[in-house]
Amino acid sequence: MTESCVRNTYSIIIIAALVAMCNTMHCHAQELSDTTLSSELNEVVITRKRSGTLKSVSVENKSIINQLELFKAACCNLGESFTTSPSVDVSYSDAATGARQIKLLGLSGTYVQMLTESMPAFRGAALPYSFRYVPGPWMKSISVSKGSSTVKNGYESITGQINVEYLKPQDEPGFTANAYFDTDMKLELNAEGNIKIKEGLSTELLAHFEDRFGTHDGNHDGFADMPDIRQVNLNNRWQWRSGRYIFHGGIALINEKSEAGQISDHRHAAADMSDPYIIDLYTRRYEAYMKHAYVIDSERNGNIALMATANMHQLDANFGRKGYWVNEKDIYARLMYETDLSEHHNLSAGLSLSYDYLGQHLKTTHDPDCNPEYIRERESVGGAYLQYTFTHSDRLTLMAGLRGDYSSYYKWFMTPRFNIKYTPVDGLNLRASAGKGYRTVHPWAEYNNLLASGRTMVVDQLKQEEAWNYGLSADYTLYVGSHKLILNTEYFYTDFKSQAVVDYDTSPGMLTISQLNGKSYSHTFQADLTWESPFGLSATGAYRLNDVKSTYGGKLLEKPLTSRYKALLTVTYSTPLELWQFDATFQMNGGGRLPAPYMLPDGNMSWGTRFKAFPQLNIQATRWFRHFSIYAGGENLTNFKQKNPVVWSHDPWSEYFEPTTVWGPIHGAMAYVGIRVNFGRL
Repeated sequence: MTESCVRNTYSIIIIAALVAMCNTMHCHAQELSDTTLSSELNEVVITRKRSGTLKSVSVENKSIINQLELFKAACCNLGESFTTSPSVDVSYSDAATGARQIKLLGLSGTYVQMLTESMPAFRGAALPYSFRYVPGPWMKSISVSKGSSTVKNGYESITGQINVEYLKPQDEPGFTANAYFDTDMKLELNAEGNIKIKEGLSTELLAHFEDRFGTHDGNHDGFADMPDIRQVNLNNRWQWRSGRYIFHGGIALINEKSEAGQISDHRHAAADMSDPYIIDLYTRRYEAYMKHAYVIDSERNGNIALMATANMHQLDANFGRKGYWVNEKDIYARLMYETDLSEHHNLSAGLSLSYDYLGQHLKTTHDPDCNPEYIRERESVGGAYLQYTFTHSDRLTLMAGLRGDYSSYYKWFMTPRFNIKYTPVDGLNLRASAGKGYRTVHPWAEYNNLLASGRTMVVDQLKQEEAWNYGLSADYTLYVGSHKLILNTEYFYTDFKSQAVVDYDTSPGMLTISQLNGKSYSHTFQADLTWESPFGLSATGAYRLNDVKSTYGGKLLEKPLTSRYKALLTVTYSTPLELWQFDATFQMNGGGRLPAPYMLPDGNMSWGTRFKAFPQLNIQATRWFRHFSIYAGGENLTNFKQKNPVVWSHDPWSEYFEPTTVWGPIHGAMAYVGIRVNFGRL
């Protein structure tokens, strides 16, 4: 029996088992549902269904994605949570490691400040693979702030902030579980349980396991389309409240093994499997955090808080005979004070301290006689901030913040930010923002996946990245009868004064990370319309235009591998009793520029000069019961795949081998099935 037959048979067996389990549970749940329904018919309550994505009423341009939105797709991890979002793009960064990248305002996710519960997270070596470190079922909500935002969380935000809120220990006590399986042989199991130990004291345990069985090579190039990933992820969280004092704390660990590269395939006989090109990554990550808050004056919302987090991230990454091995340690602490000066005036002030250490061993050649190079990076940054907010009724809000930081590398630098929100009439919100952001670049840590390229990778001396961001937006909510319409338009401009530029263009045989010498900017314009009816039907249509350019070899060019535009349509329908929910998302991703092509030994060019627009369609159906739900769906049902994502795949040891120029989906249509169960109080 062939490998594909075994894989398909295994898929059918597991899916059938899940369906059988769901049918058994359905009979019991239906009895409960019918009994409950007959006993509650005496009272009728009319409600409006809550939206899955909410526009924040704050002065910042912020959207909050809650679990209603996350449940519209499989949402296995944070990297797959933006499928229905018009603002955030998610794609694979290469065709070798399975690393996901996001783009906000047309720029790489390196310029988005990642936060977990308002504390900086997943920096340095964790950055390329961070979006698979946060399981979807663990998340309570995701807030996406575009452009200039608060200075409370630091200076690193350039295009915006993404803050993940986990399920809370103080939530309703109980135990929930989630199981997921897809036709690409990926299995995921998640569990969450929280216990109220005594009044004011609660604890929670989050557990995640995933594994991909076997390998898949849909384009028959001899390379696995997706890596085999086995991950164990555990998180224990605590909450204690006594009078005016509140404590949050927890510990977490991640253990992940990922393997990709050449696989045995009789249809690709040209490959030499006596010395296969293997890419394997072994990650161990340990985290601990704590938050202490004390309410000083409840009438004026006066409080003082101390929060701190410590992380150790170890990565052993091998790309053929190249390698990157790092032991990274970082510590972050913040002391903050906030109070209302009067009815209209609020003041927030604080101190922060961060320390980053990276001990790195690096091997950039396949030469077995070449010894690894040791690189040590160490930076400490201490800073202080002051932020003032003025509110006048519900019509006008101003927020101005300024922070000063001192870096052991870059000395003093200042971060000013300003936001204004004006509501001239009910339902219409106008926002404007301007602010600066900085970022220390750890090139080998943040771009280690580029070592998979056959090119010679060169890193020049780099400065601190620095950019201004300006934004304008308007959103208007109106009701037409019982129907709700939300129209949103926005424009953002990011102007880099200093930047680390990944350059594929200047030299065909080299991949250079160099200091910007010229202009670099991003213009993005977006318009979206959301319609919500009282009959269970809602839809969102969006269009975004990107103009992203940078200077490569003295020439101002479009940023490669970046879509010129994105059009999106999402539709959700729930039956009257909300027993069934159907979701569909269609995307049209515009074309863009490819890096400068080069001549291959066989006389052909490596690729063209541009890639064309491509569509994607995802659908999902969910059946809700009292204590559980089952869902099934498909992704990339248009079955669009980038042709030849791995260039010169039959000789991965040569300089012509290139798996890092990915602009579209690597694998085709995929189906999945899953079940979410709430077992109730523990």
